Amino acid sequence: MALGRPTIPAIFIIEDDLSLQDLYRLMLEVKGYKIIEMACNGIEALKKYKSMERKPDLIILDHRMPGMNGIEVMVSLLSMNPKIKVLFASADNSVKDRALGLGAIGFLNKPFGMDDLFTELKENLR
Repeated sequence: MALGRPTIPAIFIIEDDLSLQDLYRLMLEVKGYKIIEMACNGIEALKKYKSMERKPDLIILDHRMPGMNGIEVMVSLLSMNPKIKVLFASADNSVKDRALGLGAIGFLNKPFGMDDLFTELKENLR
């Protein structure tokens, strides 16, 4: 019996801070995750999500971005795919309860350590 290769979890990063985008990408790739796409704002993120052949296993989503905020983006994403896993990452702790109530699987309060991110990913990508 042949063993199948494990699927590498695919991550979509939606973050307007390009230095954080790069940090997330580098750290996640080192840990074996595949970054399938990155976006700097909600409108770009929704366009990219619609056109993806392989949908992400998890989305890391910032809240404060130009155009649309993270809550608006998450609601739109969940309307396209109610099973999508969205991990909120924001310095705006006032939206935590709302994000979780609307369907986020977790909330990372910026600034956070990479170990916190890896723990969330491990727990939510089983």
